[in-house]
Amino acid sequence: MKNSIYSLLKAKFLVSDDALKNWKFIVFLIFLAMIMIANNHRYDAKNYKITELTNKVKELRSEFVDRRSELMKLKMESTVAKKMEVRGIFPADVPPTKIIVKTKKEDKKSFIDKLKIWQ
Repeated sequence: MKNSIYSLLKAKFLVSDDALKNWKFIVFLIFLAMIMIANNHRYDAKNYKITELTNKVKELRSEFVDRRSELMKLKMESTVAKKMEVRGIFPADVPPTKIIVKTKKEDKKSFIDKLKIWQ
């Protein structure tokens, strides 16, 4: 047991006669470790990008809500009336009336019947 640990610490498995097989395995392990490190870096970069984009979306959504509420305030009748008073236009005191147009029976023809006149 002591001898095997001692040979492992001295790295005799790398310089012995069948060391080529061990070197291939070590190079393979190093290659896998490099791939894992590169993959981890790529994952972190994507994670930071996703976080950045999420924050940007939240900021834009907040700005959208602010602009929409500002638009609603500007569309209110009282706001429009105040802005029109500066120009000398005042709201009407009399409410609007509905205009009803009465048509003759001839005018109630369908669109296709009206086209037949042209034939």
